[in-house]
Amino acid sequence: MAQNTLTPQVAQIKGQRRFDLKHRFQWVYILTRHPQARIGLIIMLLMILMAIFAPFLAPGGKPKYVALPNLPPSAKHILGVDPLGRDEFALVVYGARISLEIGFGTGVLALLVATIIGMTAGYFGGAVDNILTLIINLFLVIPGLPMLILFAAYMKQSTTTVVLTLAFTGWAFHARIIRAQTLSLREKDYVSAAVVAGESNFTIIFRQILPNMINIIVGGIIGSSIYGIAASTALAFLGLTNMEDISWGTNLFWAQNGNSLLQGAWWVFIPSGLLVALAALALTWINYGMDEITNPRLRAERSLRKILRGIKIQRTRVTPVQLQEH
Repeated sequence: MAQNTLTPQVAQIKGQRRFDLKHRFQWVYILTRHPQARIGLIIMLLMILMAIFAPFLAPGGKPKYVALPNLPPSAKHILGVDPLGRDEFALVVYGARISLEIGFGTGVLALLVATIIGMTAGYFGGAVDNILTLIINLFLVIPGLPMLILFAAYMKQSTTTVVLTLAFTGWAFHARIIRAQTLSLREKDYVSAAVVAGESNFTIIFRQILPNMINIIVGGIIGSSIYGIAASTALAFLGLTNMEDISWGTNLFWAQNGNSLLQGAWWVFIPSGLLVALAALALTWINYGMDEITNPRLRAERSLRKILRGIKIQRTRVTPVQLQEH
């Protein structure tokens, strides 16, 4: 009897906890409910798992010379053999490690620089804002591709060099967005209250302003990761990275260098190229979900469409009425 009395209270507490978790992790809830973002998350999770468990998917360590070059797919080599006589499936699996590492490393590092410079310029204003804005605009007008090629050609070729180069050329756009958002947030009442309460600038920036820009920063990391994967693949395809590393870009380089396209060996270049495109597509779909998080109008439109789909409009037949003249 006592259990039946407590049941509504327990249900209310569980419902309240569920609401609190949904409200606190709203961005996770929206991403998992967004159809495109959900597919993108699944694809990206599979790629990350492929990179982590590469030694189990392709036993024997990094790909070695196992057969004649450009052999077609078979039971022994399911994706064929590349122009250097290496198993293509192992190259694709191990290539995910460096490609994703460069992509996510570029995203995190570029947004770290963009956040520090953008928030500093937007919060302090004055001469600090003028100097940092000048630097941001300078990096925005400098052509990115020639700078990438220049740095990659004259610096030590390694994964770290590629990440630093891509982050150095890709932070300015996001810094401008973060600066504009900081200019807006510093005028809010809670920031003014923190200033009156005597809190330091460091505390105000990292406790009052930064938490309200997490969604923008995460979206920027995703966008920069797409840039990192695509640009690193392009640099490797041009031969401007360490060719001893195994990545999707180096796979395409050896495919081009071995004339695989001219020989009709499609299995050499299609898998790596497809995974690059698929990774960019998955991150783009995830970013669509992030756009809905940062833009309340998109959330309202999605909710309205859901409501309208749930409404069943009943059709009524109108019977014509003939008017009689008196």
